[in-house]
Amino acid sequence: MLLLDVGNSRCKWALVQNGRWAHQGVAGNTEWLALQQAFAVLPPPSRILASNVAGEAMAQRLRTVCAGWQSPLEFVTANAGQCGVSNSYQQPERLGSDRWAALIAAWGLVRGACLVVNCGTATTVDALSVDGEFLGGLIVPGVSLMQHSLATNAAQLMAEQGSLQYFPRNTADAIHSGMLRATLGAIRYQFDLLQKRCGEVRCLLGGGAAGVVQPHLDLPLERVDNLVLKGLQIIGESKA
Repeated sequence: MLLLDVGNSRCKWALVQNGRWAHQGVAGNTEWLALQQAFAVLPPPSRILASNVAGEAMAQRLRTVCAGWQSPLEFVTANAGQCGVSNSYQQPERLGSDRWAALIAAWGLVRGACLVVNCGTATTVDALSVDGEFLGGLIVPGVSLMQHSLATNAAQLMAEQGSLQYFPRNTADAIHSGMLRATLGAIRYQFDLLQKRCGEVRCLLGGGAAGVVQPHLDLPLERVDNLVLKGLQIIGESKA
């Protein structure tokens, strides 16, 4: 079974054989030749499951890359309930497939209340109850996106590397500290809300920018990478 997690900037993949990841890799969303070359040496998968949040043009490119295999490309979408997780989104099908798969993976790991945080192009902060109900969540611009937005739209604010400071006294530190404080504040606030509602709560943290956020997040957390792929695997192996 081949699993594809197509985000806003990268495509991560894993080939599952007998329940274990036999091969895995990552390519930028414009690096289709590299993806084709990686797939060319793989054995034909029995199924191909994809989470794609990069739009229809990207979906069509994926179909082209996978066209040489007999197994059809299946795009996972959120629904009202799956693999032990119930979806309380007002329109369940409008929840991003990446968030849905990550929630399913988190429930498989924790089986209890947890905050699922993915730090990518956007930072998502999603809450699971003790019963596996997705209560709702936040979408915040990712740390790199915040910096890029400031550098692009504010002429006096250059995209220089800064560091986290209590009271920044230069522009680079002010931007870096602002990005981190905004992200950390959103995560901590949602954690506190979930803790008040559910009692004991765990936080699962992943995504490409998790390493920037994790050292400054004083919560009971666990770093879990590839939650979307792990959720896709659970979906693919589930009979329900």
